[in-house]
Amino acid sequence: MEWHAGMTITAERLMNRDLEEEVTVGAVAATGWSISSFEGRRKSGVTTVNLLVTRTGADVAQSAADSGNIAGDPAVCTLPVDWRPPATANGLFGNGVVDGEFSVNIAGVIIIRSISGNAGIVTGTNTRIFCTWL
Repeated sequence: MEWHAGMTITAERLMNRDLEEEVTVGAVAATGWSISSFEGRRKSGVTTVNLLVTRTGADVAQSAADSGNIAGDPAVCTLPVDWRPPATANGLFGNGVVDGEFSVNIAGVIIIRSISGNAGIVTGTNTRIFCTWL
């Protein structure tokens, strides 16, 4: 950032958007999940998180056939402190059989919100989770 006469110092201007960061550790799996891989990238003010998680607990299924709803909206994991969104962000997950939508709250907790496919996420299934925010 180049400073010019008359510019006001603000939090946004102090942020260094040229800084590039990567992280591969620090995400913590919720009960019933394990994390096979985690990657966080930040470049030009854009943050991307990409996880491969495995269901180790009971199957995650729709609360009623063809509803898309999940009873209890299960937590999958918590992101490291410096890799959490400034406001709730939504993203997509999928495993080749089912897919759906999740949210990441400001505490960094990834929560499954909806799912397609009556099979649900069965125990032992790997699922890719991906989200981007500014």
